[in-house]
Amino acid sequence: MAESATLAAFAAALADPGHPPPPGLSARPGADPVRRFAVYRNNLATGPIDALRAGFPVTERIVGEDFFRAMARAFAAGHRPDSPLLFEYGAAFPGFVAGFEPAADLPYLGEVAAVEAARSRAYHAADAPAIGIADLAGRLADRGGDDLLAVRVVPHPAARLVASRYPAVAIWAAHQGGGMAPAFAGPWRPETALVTRPADAVQVRALDPAAGAFAAALLAGAGVGEAGALALREDDGFEAGGALVALVEAGAVAGLAGTDEQGALE
Repeated sequence: MAESATLAAFAAALADPGHPPPPGLSARPGADPVRRFAVYRNNLATGPIDALRAGFPVTERIVGEDFFRAMARAFAAGHRPDSPLLFEYGAAFPGFVAGFEPAADLPYLGEVAAVEAARSRAYHAADAPAIGIADLAGRLADRGGDDLLAVRVVPHPAARLVASRYPAVAIWAAHQGGGMAPAFAGPWRPETALVTRPADAVQVRALDPAAGAFAAALLAGAGVGEAGALALREDDGFEAGGALVALVEAGAVAGLAGTDEQGALE
């Protein structure tokens, strides 16, 4: 019980700069335990902000360092890290950014942040081989069109989709490089970001609404036919076969499944 109380007091003092250091602190000879404790307290305060800066460089570039630090500080005040791996910190940050009132005149900012979060998740995702076009062609060789419509895919562990009401990928791409980039000039239209990691390099592609609807359904477990029907609601000229090839070429697919004569998944 005494140990638990000591740990609780230590944690409370770390989290609240107005809280006095816990009693019983000790340090190596010649060191001030109160000053040593202040170092830990400062690390707790600045570590999450530094992690957000590292994970969302384009979001910071759009608004500037001072604004971003203030926004990150507000987020960190209500979202303590729950993992010792700081690269995992900030999963909820895009949603926070989207509702951050001082950034209300940048309605796309949260979606750009979501693209950056997806890139980080893709980078740290599990390793797995992705199938290629030759694999796809071999799987569908000598089979009819109905078989293609029944095919389902196994998503690659690194594949991520971010649907945006704005051209989030184009805005993200326009703000690469150092310094403040000029304002994005358009065109302003919805995009879905497809984030993949072929050959261990994270890539971001922009999909139009139809291709985005197809990819979302397919990677969620729908067959090509069902996913294609959803895409046709967005674009009556949508072609599912070409879209499937594009997903395979992007490295978003780790495997394929289909149906046998009884309709069961192979």
